Amino acid sequence: MEKKVRVLLAKPGLDAHDMGMKLIARALKDAGAEIVYGGIYVTPEEITKTAVEEDVNVLGLSFHSSTHLVVVPKVMKLLKEKGGQDLTVVVGGCIPLEDIPELKKQGVRGVFGSGSDLDEIVNFMVAQ
Repeated sequence: MEKKVRVLLAKPGLDAHDMGMKLIARALKDAGAEIVYGGIYVTPEEITKTAVEEDVNVLGLSFHSSTHLVVVPKVMKLLKEKGGQDLTVVVGGCIPLEDIPELKKQGVRGVFGSGSDLDEIVNFMVAQ
């Protein structure tokens, strides 16, 4: 039996707009992924602790509050310190196109902004 991809979805910061993240969680579950819901209002420390403890393959972070260029470097640093540097990090939400190169430079493997195709997001994450 093929091992299912395990995905942690979390929304760092103070933004509670999580409908997109819940939609992606449902689509990933329908595609056979195991979902760990990290919730809203979580810190980089909570996210990385959960990612390592839950042994996820993919970490999906959702942003709508323009904090992605501050939070992502913290998460990537903590993942490296805690032994989670090999997992795939995906960022979604309201991400300006001009910020994508910096996110990729930080180690983010996939960036899916508002209006991205749901099947494309799910296929990318399940393939990891």
